[in-house]
Amino acid sequence: MKFLDIAKVYVRSGKGGDGCIAFRREKFIEYGGPWGGNGGRGGDVIVEAVDNLNTLIDYRYQQHVEARNGAPGMGKLMTGGHGDDAIMKVPVGTEIYEEDGETLIADMAKTGQRYTLLRGGNGGFGNAHFKSSTNQAPKFANPGQPGEEKTIILKLKLIADAGLIGKPNAGKSTFLSRVSAARPKIADYPFTTLEPQLGVVKIDESAFVLADLPGLIEGAHEGVGLGDRFLGHAERCNVILHLIDGTEGAIVKTWRTIRTELEAYGHGLEDKPEIVALNKADAIPKAALAKKKASLEKACGKKVFVISGVSGDGVDTVLRALMKEIAKHRGPKVAASRKIEKKAWTP
Repeated sequence: MKFLDIAKVYVRSGKGGDGCIAFRREKFIEYGGPWGGNGGRGGDVIVEAVDNLNTLIDYRYQQHVEARNGAPGMGKLMTGGHGDDAIMKVPVGTEIYEEDGETLIADMAKTGQRYTLLRGGNGGFGNAHFKSSTNQAPKFANPGQPGEEKTIILKLKLIADAGLIGKPNAGKSTFLSRVSAARPKIADYPFTTLEPQLGVVKIDESAFVLADLPGLIEGAHEGVGLGDRFLGHAERCNVILHLIDGTEGAIVKTWRTIRTELEAYGHGLEDKPEIVALNKADAIPKAALAKKKASLEKACGKKVFVISGVSGDGVDTVLRALMKEIAKHRGPKVAASRKIEKKAWTP
């Protein structure tokens, strides 16, 4: 299924049914009085977050969502039926914005969460409602209230425990395919990954969701490459795994470039815990590898892991470091519920 993380949708709630003008007409009842029922209420437009979706592709083909109108009232004091609600099912992590794309309406961050986007119009009163001691035969009724309408922007931000970032060809897709059952496209040219990929990683007795985000380049926060479109998916991650291609010459400059993009993008990305890993260790001589590791640790001021996504060397150590950071953000009940019975992953 094609990945789509932004969609523009026109939504409209249902109009209320008109009230009925009717009078009771039965044999031997000369003055039956007003007998018109009320109109039914129009349907609402409701957004619901479900966990079996991971894309907004449905709204590429359904760009108009409209609830049903309420039925008009009828004689014998019968109220019209209420209009059916329009239920918009979206992936967990979807944000709803006004048409300007900046005013946030709702954040659908939990499975089963519902938000009433538009209310249906109330049904009009039938003439029986207006009967009084001074007007016992009213010959008028209310029309139903109109529904509401607006255009909204849906933006999907994937919910993952950890985000995998780095420059193009840093080996992110290879890493994800090794540690999970995900099978992203892997090739030896930049921007092989054109859309985020999710994988469930199992380590020791725990599991977490890892998101492989398309490669970042200098100027990504301003729209260069694909970065500005997918940096938002890293906002919900608890920790960031920063992969750096160890075969490059200027690894310190590469690390600083990505950090600059995270800080320029904002939204709290620059403050998230970061684990730095020097990838493709199997293709670097030991002496050169040690020198690169030392220079990178000096630049970033933290421990640098040395791994190989191809051979699997050092991968389990990085996964445990990720799990340790993720556990700090999970409550005790959540952490316990995500434990698994399988043994630790082995390369």
